Amino acid sequence: MTATVGVIRSEADRRAFIRANTTLLPVPHAPEISLHLAHEAIDLWTRTEEELEEIGLPPPFWAFAWAGGQALARYILDAPELVRGKRVYDFASGSGLVAIAARLAGAASVRACDIDPFALAAMAFNAQENGVEIVIEGHDVTCDDPPACDVLVCGDVFYEKPMAEKVLAWADRVREAGALVLIGDPGRSYLPRNRLEQLAVFEVPVTRALEDSEIKRTGVYRLKAADSEETAPGKRALTG
Repeated sequence: MTATVGVIRSEADRRAFIRANTTLLPVPHAPEISLHLAHEAIDLWTRTEEELEEIGLPPPFWAFAWAGGQALARYILDAPELVRGKRVYDFASGSGLVAIAARLAGAASVRACDIDPFALAAMAFNAQENGVEIVIEGHDVTCDDPPACDVLVCGDVFYEKPMAEKVLAWADRVREAGALVLIGDPGRSYLPRNRLEQLAVFEVPVTRALEDSEIKRTGVYRLKAADSEETAPGKRALTG
């Protein structure tokens, strides 16, 4: 798609841009959920910079169903007891995929955060399309105290070293406050493997233009305490 909407100034403009430049599609590994997704990453990235009259913007993470998020969404939809009746916090939510999955699985409340204004608009749009309500926050929560939640979910957040270190330290604080911390990741460079217990594995279809293969073997993990010998209950190995 190539439509544009003029220079983007407001939330309404961002929604119009998303509607014009994406297609509502079922998520490959969680088809119960439909998202506004882009077909061409570079084209959308360029159009976003043109519309904002700004260069050097981050990639449009909100416009794609990344492997880690798909795996987490599938895991939660298949094991709704993990979130049913609980407070869920979705960090760096992007499209809102995992937040929507948690709500569909029966979470009592879901909060989702991202720092990209387009992601905030996409989350709201996608939640509406799937008939669920989520609370959206648009600032860097890693500088805050741990959120009041029972489950923290993080999909595909360990791809850059500075961010990975910052997120791990914050997620540790959330875990220490009593939350279950679940991470979905296809083996990004800075995944803290020594701190994780693998709970499930999925073969996730992804966008070939953004990844090195069309299928990414993707794990769902629980964040453990440092040097912990804990074993999570209900550990499963899944594929498909």
